[in-house]
Amino acid sequence: MPPRPVALVTGAARRLGRAIALELARNGWDVAVHYRGSKADAEATVAQLRELGAEADAFAADLSDDAACRALVPAVAAHFGQLDAVVNNASLFEYDDAGSFSTAAMERHWRANTAPAILLAQALHQQLAARRATGSVINLLDQKLWNLNPDYFSYTLSKAALETATRMLAMSLAPVLRVCGVAPGLVLESELIDRERLSQLQAAAPLGRGASAEDVARAVHFLATAPSITGTTLLVDGGQHTQPMRRDFAFLSDAAKG
Repeated sequence: MPPRPVALVTGAARRLGRAIALELARNGWDVAVHYRGSKADAEATVAQLRELGAEADAFAADLSDDAACRALVPAVAAHFGQLDAVVNNASLFEYDDAGSFSTAAMERHWRANTAPAILLAQALHQQLAARRATGSVINLLDQKLWNLNPDYFSYTLSKAALETATRMLAMSLAPVLRVCGVAPGLVLESELIDRERLSQLQAAAPLGRGASAEDVARAVHFLATAPSITGTTLLVDGGQHTQPMRRDFAFLSDAAKG
């Protein structure tokens, strides 16, 4: 029997990252759970993955630190004996706008949201080439790249750079590595959007529903196992990207729709 494929999911201790890790485990993958500071949550996710029959372990790293980021793929590959996919889910999401933008804010988002995904793809490509194997990278993007508004200015720029990097990496690292994106819409509650407001906003999508964390996770798994797809992004948002909006969901009112 061939060995189970292994995926590294960044930011997998909680929320969307945890859902992705669980979906992969349900479909026969072993999973490396990356976290930065949420050790207890990461260990809880590992326990859930093991209950599903997966081999799993937690790996701490500050991905904004180049050395720590570069060391992560070799550490995971050494632990599991191989690594076949990286899911870049970890993300910084801090508010700014054109008036409050600063180089420091842009750099924080770049170092959290853009550069690590490139470095991890680079490291996975090297590991796979040495094994004479193939694999995939899945980058978590955002539907707002296809429906721009000026809120979360630095965050949006960092994700726009990552979407471009996704296409460039797909060109550069083929045929060893496929590189794709998944762009969720509004999926989970946040500090500014409670459960009731989330339901209202999702119900206003063209499909009458938004995407769930499980919907996004299934899209990630699909791309990780789709051998003929690279350099493109799946939007998983209930059609929200087709509705022009002048503000982010957190600040959206009827008057803010285009």
